[in-house]
Amino acid sequence: MSGHSKWHNIQGRKNAQDAKRGKIFQKISRDLYQAAKAGGPDPDGNPQLRLEMDKARAANMPKENIKRALDKASGVGGAKFEEITYEGYGPAGTAIMVAALTDNKNRTAAAVRSAFTHHGGSLGAAGSVSYMFDRKGYIVILRDGLDTDEDTMLMDALDAGADDMETTDEEFKIYTDPSSEIAVRDALQDKGYKLDTAEVRMFPQNTTEVPEAKASQYQGLIDELENNDDVSDIYEAAVLPENVED
Repeated sequence: MSGHSKWHNIQGRKNAQDAKRGKIFQKISRDLYQAAKAGGPDPDGNPQLRLEMDKARAANMPKENIKRALDKASGVGGAKFEEITYEGYGPAGTAIMVAALTDNKNRTAAAVRSAFTHHGGSLGAAGSVSYMFDRKGYIVILRDGLDTDEDTMLMDALDAGADDMETTDEEFKIYTDPSSEIAVRDALQDKGYKLDTAEVRMFPQNTTEVPEAKASQYQGLIDELENNDDVSDIYEAAVLPENVED
């Protein structure tokens, strides 16, 4: 029995690692698609795509996954993909926005609605929760190996056109107006900074802690959404109790 138990534990950890890796690849695929769609599929003439491809290689993403994301953007095979955002409420009434990339709107809408319903939430109409979020450009520069102090980084970010910056022990988080994100990104790269993230995303204006009694139900909703291949991003205005978080 001990051998079976050990195998079961190892298999469980492997499954968890595979699921986490799948979520990373899913997000990178979305970013590759969006970069190629916006600036073309040639990384030599598309700095954003070049950045995303570097991230894909660093994450050991298979070449066929990268090619599939670029083919989607180029319309190879005749498939047409659309970006759709769904808005709803979790089981604790907290606001959730779900960004999807799909070639079948009916399939994706049904799956997203089902996930909310399964876990005590509800899908809302367009605009029902988006007013609780702000759309911002978001750039992350890792501090590891970077010989730049906080004051210098802040001045360089502001000179590049950024609006604000947060600092942690691991990274500089730079915020911009959505329309300025590309210009700020390019200016920082021209200064020699290597960017870990450069995108436009949604940030909640306020967050609410999910009651402990609803936390596992809420997490089940997020897990089901993340496991949907059509879902590319989830924006939450909720915080789980520490003892329930992954």
